Amino acid sequence: MNREDVVYGLIYDEIKQKILMVKNVGSNWALPGGVVEKGETLEQAIIREVKEETNLIVEVEHLVSVNEAFFEHKGVHPIFFTFKVKVVGGEIAINDETEISEIKWVDFETADLLMPYYPGGVKSLLVAYVPYTFQG
Repeated sequence: MNREDVVYGLIYDEIKQKILMVKNVGSNWALPGGVVEKGETLEQAIIREVKEETNLIVEVEHLVSVNEAFFEHKGVHPIFFTFKVKVVGGEIAINDETEISEIKWVDFETADLLMPYYPGGVKSLLVAYVPYTFQG
């Protein structure tokens, strides 16, 4: 199986108390994100991926979760890095309709149903902190 690094951006609207999610064409709902490109740091990747998928400009706050899986049917072993990010610009829009079919804000209950792989639920990620340092 091929190993790949995947980043996700947790975007939280404190006023509405909702999480931003994207519907990938032909796939499931997820947090905005994607595969890290060669020569790219995790933080660079999440900024790029969120912009590509949602048109939003974000700043990375901190890493909140690390998950991994074996997708034998795809021959892939991804490591998922979820970062809490803050929106600093842009307006929500789908930039590539061949990749993203829908973007919506969802409550925690819905997010937990769509993403059951976070122990303690998505809300627990808002207070989680995992040390991350790029060492050059």
